[in-house]
Amino acid sequence: MDDTRRTSPRPIQPARPDLDVRVRVPGSKSITNRALLLAGLARGTSALHGALEAGDTLAFAAGLRSLGIEVASETGDLRVTGGGRIPVAEADVFCAEAGTAARFLVAAAATGEGAYHFDAAPQLRRRPLAILLDALRAQGSRTEPEDASGMPFTLRARGLAGGSLRLPGGTSSQFISALLMAAPLGRAPLDLRVDGLVSRPYVTMTLRMMAQFGAGAEATGDDRFVVSPGTYAARDYTIEPDASTASYFFAAAATGGRVQVLGLHRKDALQGDVAFLDVLEAMGCTVTDEPGGVRVAGPASLAGLAVDMADISDTFMTLAAIAPLATSPVTITAIGNVRLKESDRIAAVEVNLRRLGVRTESGTDWLRVFPATPRGAHIDPHGDHRIAMAFSVLGLRVPGIVVDDPACVGKTCPKFFDLWTQLEQGTDPTGQIEEEQY
Repeated sequence: MDDTRRTSPRPIQPARPDLDVRVRVPGSKSITNRALLLAGLARGTSALHGALEAGDTLAFAAGLRSLGIEVASETGDLRVTGGGRIPVAEADVFCAEAGTAARFLVAAAATGEGAYHFDAAPQLRRRPLAILLDALRAQGSRTEPEDASGMPFTLRARGLAGGSLRLPGGTSSQFISALLMAAPLGRAPLDLRVDGLVSRPYVTMTLRMMAQFGAGAEATGDDRFVVSPGTYAARDYTIEPDASTASYFFAAAATGGRVQVLGLHRKDALQGDVAFLDVLEAMGCTVTDEPGGVRVAGPASLAGLAVDMADISDTFMTLAAIAPLATSPVTITAIGNVRLKESDRIAAVEVNLRRLGVRTESGTDWLRVFPATPRGAHIDPHGDHRIAMAFSVLGLRVPGIVVDDPACVGKTCPKFFDLWTQLEQGTDPTGQIEEEQY
């Protein structure tokens, strides 16, 4: 994150042991940005209800506008008007720090005809893009420089050819989602095979949302997707609460107390990160899906466990932050791709846990956290919103934890610390939290 945006450190206040609150978290970033793209590629005007307004989604909406697609904000909703294609032949698109913008908008631009210059903030410039750019070059686009593997670059698009395509899926599922959402605008069906797909639930989300906007894709087994040319249809669309953001509030309950996230349910949720609730159940938490939303109650003590988090890697930091409170080690595996996110997330988590006096071990794609009695310390988020939010959870039970650079949460949840204050203050007898709308 740019140092000019840093704010004063945020001390976390320990919560009362009888924590019992309800909270309404903002809309899902993953769903918001997919809905923005699908609505932008559709014919007509779509209304997106409950959309997240945060750094990543604002950058995505600005990118769509740069590509000639109208996006308007109206009293908490977004209205997106598209014409079924990319309407401009030349554009400068700045993706800021939004990884989904860097992947989804680039693939969408490749369906157009023209020259599109892409750039991003320094943090995003460092993240890999070669797999997607190689795929788009195979589909008929050119890049300047010719061998571009990251931003900045210019994409010279001539539409998507379709046909057979094979690429690795172990770096980011966003590359796969980007190609799938762009594929209906291609000249011929796309037959996409993926080797070693990570974060499969995010691709499943993409496929379900494509169908909701009127353009289906056929998934054959775990590694093959076929998408025929088609047209997206504009529609009214309601975005569910963000399950990744909800994980911090569920984990707060796991450390002692009860928390209900309003409007989020396990059944039929688009977001794979609701599976974080399965992890908390395995550690001894009680999870109930009530009409108002999922409620988590913490156990007398947390059990350690070993868990493969390949499909829900955005929540591994939430688990790592509460892991020192478990009665036995917590081992998290299959998370190698998180080293290429906003930070090297395994390394950043280890650095901060060790500051707190917690013993850890790690490898290329795994992390082990041992039981400990953590001490207070300053947490360095490394400009990463998820590090800041995850360690706020531990601060509810460990006095003296201070989050440096709390403004980094603006990437996905600008109101996070406003919501967090309610947990620090304790019970919610008035229903005040339920009345807050984000």
